[in-house]
Amino acid sequence: MDPVALRPIGTVRSPYTDTSQIPKGPGAKHDAVGVLEILPEFAAGLLDIEGFSHLYVLWIFHRAEGYDLVGRPPVDDREHGVFATRSPRRPNPLGLTVVELLGRDGDRLRVRGVDMLDGTPVVDIKPYLSSVPAAQLRRGWLAEVEGPNARRPTS
Repeated sequence: MDPVALRPIGTVRSPYTDTSQIPKGPGAKHDAVGVLEILPEFAAGLLDIEGFSHLYVLWIFHRAEGYDLVGRPPVDDREHGVFATRSPRRPNPLGLTVVELLGRDGDRLRVRGVDMLDGTPVVDIKPYLSSVPAAQLRRGWLAEVEGPNARRPTS
């Protein structure tokens, strides 16, 4: 398969400068406000975005190096495949976050719910649309660590 080249369309402005500052794990609240600064040549692509309450933001884990196909997340003492986690150490270091759109000022989108580092490259934005009823969603192994008798890491 031929490699795919992604071109950033903008940058995240976030209160987080280190990964240790980003809330993680079960019950983590992602309420931080940030700005998606879209490059001028892509600003026309924001036409009509104000009508959506929430957005998917696809971004790059630009500080991640290498990848692990199996790893132990900080919220569990068992190993899981990388595709069953939100680990930054992925074969393709892509992140996906749902944010609330608070407002637009030209090529800047003010959003709530950032969990990215300041300076993170944004590669795409899409309106959040979900046709899956909440009752049909399953949370996999996370349901065990989030539940009332949650397993906690031993180390």
